[in-house]
Amino acid sequence: AEKEQRRLHAPMLAKDAEEPPPLLVLVQGPPGVGKSTLIRCLVKHFTNHNLADVLGPVTVVAGKQRRVTLVECPGDLNGMIDAAKYADLVLLLIDGSFGFEMETFEFLNLLQVHGFPKVMGVLTHLDGFTDQKRLKKTKKKLKARFWAEIYDGAKLFYLSGIQHGRYLKREVFNLARFISVIKTRPLTWRLAHPYVLCDRFEDNTPRETVRASPKCDRDVTVYGWLRGAHMRPDARVHVAGVGDFNLAELDVLPDPCPLPDSVRKRTLNEKERSLYAPMADVGGLVYDKDAVYIDIPDWKLQYTGTVPEGTEGDAMVKTLQAAHEPIDEKLGRSRMRLFQGGGVMRADDAGTDDDDGADGLPDGSTSDDKEDEDEDEDDVENNMGGASDWSDGDVEDDEAVGDDAGRGALPHGMPQRSATERSH
Repeated sequence: AEKEQRRLHAPMLAKDAEEPPPLLVLVQGPPGVGKSTLIRCLVKHFTNHNLADVLGPVTVVAGKQRRVTLVECPGDLNGMIDAAKYADLVLLLIDGSFGFEMETFEFLNLLQVHGFPKVMGVLTHLDGFTDQKRLKKTKKKLKARFWAEIYDGAKLFYLSGIQHGRYLKREVFNLARFISVIKTRPLTWRLAHPYVLCDRFEDNTPRETVRASPKCDRDVTVYGWLRGAHMRPDARVHVAGVGDFNLAELDVLPDPCPLPDSVRKRTLNEKERSLYAPMADVGGLVYDKDAVYIDIPDWKLQYTGTVPEGTEGDAMVKTLQAAHEPIDEKLGRSRMRLFQGGGVMRADDAGTDDDDGADGLPDGSTSDDKEDEDEDEDDVENNMGGASDWSDGDVEDDEAVGDDAGRGALPHGMPQRSATERSH
């Protein structure tokens, strides 16, 4: 039946890039049917990682040429309308003990309006049946109703029960195998229009502006894979539920969840089983325009000694983090008064002691000026001959006295002798 339906459609050329964006798998179902549990089981199968909370899109590497983004469909009608616009594959969860519910039929009608992508059914809560005949009859009845809504031969998986909070490994393995090799039919409208499913977003508006006016215009950065056609930098974009906006900047960033290398092998090693879920705080790497942030959990850090909280160093660091302007700007506006009644000094008034040149001369003077000054000093000494002779003689007498005193002096450390001792 699957091949028959494929034969009825004309073939279409897939215009994907060399590394196509991840396949968008939407998990939809009524409340309490097991959507979050199924996503956690698939993440555990693909990456061997235990996902605590399912928040936002979760991207995993499902094979050598396939990446999968798992998204949980919201329960409200507006969220279901938005989810029907971007889903490539829909996992329709059905409560086997209750049957089809109103949310399932509403979402199927929304899918028909938006092009009807690939749909696979998953029956859950089958462990409540104790009679095997009744279980077999219920499966057959739900399968016939599912084929009537979709098409004859649509895939329907059975999750028989839960063990230790998870579905059985063999059943999850079969479902993951189909997801990793399935081929979806591209929709014409999506191929002609660019669209982005937001993986994470950041509010870049200054905090002071938000504090002064909480309803001011915000600058928001949105990250995600671009799908469909190419996007122009000056194009207007529509944010679902918000409105139309102009693009301020459009940049290409490194792939946060790259495909493994092209070496031929049967399975992926542990390093290639990457996981990217920034809204769920897992993955460890966050790619920005000019930086890459590495998140290391606190329980993985080991210190030689414990540092008590609330110390003086912690207070200083928190004070620096809360600063709204750098220290050099604060020092540039500082004022200081050295003496009472004196002038006020600013930071830019402080000068240096580099008034003299490199040759020991004042600024603006030359060596010729210094020679002229030396000649003037010699003329003054020649004109004052008497004074100079008297000063020279005086110096000679002083030197003679110093020599006599030096000859009569004792070496350092010897005791002095009195006059009576010298006469004897």
